[in-house]
Amino acid sequence: MKPTQISILNNINAIANKKEWHKNDTIWLLGLYGTAIGAGVLFLPINAGIGGIIPLIVMTIIAFPLTFFSHRALTRFILSGSDPYGGISEVVEEHFGPKAGNLITLLYFFAIYPTLLMYSVAMTNTLNSFIINQLQLIPPPRVILSLFLIVLMMIIICFGEKIIIKIMSILVYPFIIALILIAFYLIPHWQGAILETLNISKSNNNLWVTLWLAIPVMVFSFNHSPIISSFALVKRMEYGDYAEKKCSRILIYSNLLMVVTVMFFVFSCVLSLSPQDLNIAKKQNITILSYLANHFNVPVIDWLGPPLAIIAITKSFLGHYLGAKEGLNSILNKILHNLGKNIVHTKLNFITSSFILLTAWFAATLNPNILKMIETLEGPIIAIILFLMPMYAIRKVSVMNKYFNNISDFFIVLIGFIAISAIFYSIFY
Repeated sequence: MKPTQISILNNINAIANKKEWHKNDTIWLLGLYGTAIGAGVLFLPINAGIGGIIPLIVMTIIAFPLTFFSHRALTRFILSGSDPYGGISEVVEEHFGPKAGNLITLLYFFAIYPTLLMYSVAMTNTLNSFIINQLQLIPPPRVILSLFLIVLMMIIICFGEKIIIKIMSILVYPFIIALILIAFYLIPHWQGAILETLNISKSNNNLWVTLWLAIPVMVFSFNHSPIISSFALVKRMEYGDYAEKKCSRILIYSNLLMVVTVMFFVFSCVLSLSPQDLNIAKKQNITILSYLANHFNVPVIDWLGPPLAIIAITKSFLGHYLGAKEGLNSILNKILHNLGKNIVHTKLNFITSSFILLTAWFAATLNPNILKMIETLEGPIIAIILFLMPMYAIRKVSVMNKYFNNISDFFIVLIGFIAISAIFYSIFY
């Protein structure tokens, strides 16, 4: 065989190998799922069900396009950078300049960092409720309980990014199974209270306000943007020019898995409770699983619900930590660079980890309202990074012009503005 023929054959085999599905692709599929499916999903039935069945139907219709188109656009944006090791901050700076890079770095951090604080609160509340209602014991002081939980998660983080991804992918399996089992288990408890809200002619402004405020919660619930930067860079190293197609394929499967399992679970929870029950859950500042365990008082949900919530929150905490650390490291590096100073990478990681630990502990002790934070802070900020910035780049960055699509682009921008506008509700109401 001639050398040219051997070269062509090797290229064909290389391309075929890239198109095949590999074990590492499955690990990342589950890692993306694990980052998204956490506290947000466990609060989604509460916010969606309060306004009745109509917002829930609308959310089900838009769930997949909302999740897939936005995360695919952000992945493409990160892959558009020339630096193979450049994260979201470096890509923004490359395309839009240092000032825009600094702004996006700051927004990226504030889109992720408060999430860690919310997960710390949710984790503490869930375990505290489990000790009181299921174990029938007196929990330790909140300040001690929250410190124990956060330190435990930080110990896992110390093992490194690869271990975090593997742990998240392992935890996803029991979580998906348990989520579906609970959804099926609730079927005999379905009632018609929520269906009484189906008549649009009798609906009032509260229904539309609920749908309006449910959009940022939905954006938050399906959000896995914190891990997208790491995901895109790893796949670029593995697949080179084929990375965009491979990333899109993984995102499709992962997002379909998210939407099917989550919306089935949400519907089952909402059909099992009345809007009044969901209002009580919102005031108690606990996940839907903890409320179900306390409400039905049956052994399966009693003992499966709260531990499942803890697993979900732990997964998401680990995934969001990667993004928060990347954002905070970038901010500190830029500040030190402007001052003409440098810092050892290990020392920088120690500073960022210590900051996250102390502030997460402080937030978990204070116990702020989680859903209020999602509606008015997290959803809008995430929308800027995930929905609007990639759409702007598609029109302004030449290497991204090929991704232009009027229908999907308009949909992403519309959802982004709806999510951002929810912040004004907290200002004027």
